[in-house]
Amino acid sequence: MADKAVKVEGPKGKLEAAIPPGIDVQVDGKTVRVTRSGEERKEKALHGLARKLIANMVEGVSKGFTRVLEINGVGYRAEVRGSDLHIALGYSHPIVYPLPKGVSASVERQIIITLTSADRRLLGETAAAIRGFRPPEPYKGKGVKYREEVIKRKAGKAVGAAGS
Repeated sequence: MADKAVKVEGPKGKLEAAIPPGIDVQVDGKTVRVTRSGEERKEKALHGLARKLIANMVEGVSKGFTRVLEINGVGYRAEVRGSDLHIALGYSHPIVYPLPKGVSASVERQIIITLTSADRRLLGETAAAIRGFRPPEPYKGKGVKYREEVIKRKAGKAVGAAGS
């Protein structure tokens, strides 16, 4: 490991990550051992980071990762055309989002976007970018949200006026 990088290959693809200084990685058969050179706070944090990055790479190239987004709103829809995601979110124009290399998307019923990738970081960045086009608003819940996300709903002004 002279170049201080770890490369992982599997059926879902190839991934590579740089290892921070002070962290050593040894591969013994099917076991990957991550060790640190000292006991300082920063080295301990980097030790855990490097261990988790390698674990995510191994899981990504063997099983892959999936992120599901839901679109809520009248007239809001999405479709995949080639390597582009076309999304209509109530703006005057449809949004064309080119999917990064390594991320694939599928759309069910025009409102459920399923993103899959071997790279967990890239998948999260892509999902966050798509959600950022129209984050869910708290009054009607319209927008793009993660499937497991819970939107805290607020009462509108009509509810507050009726009480006084």
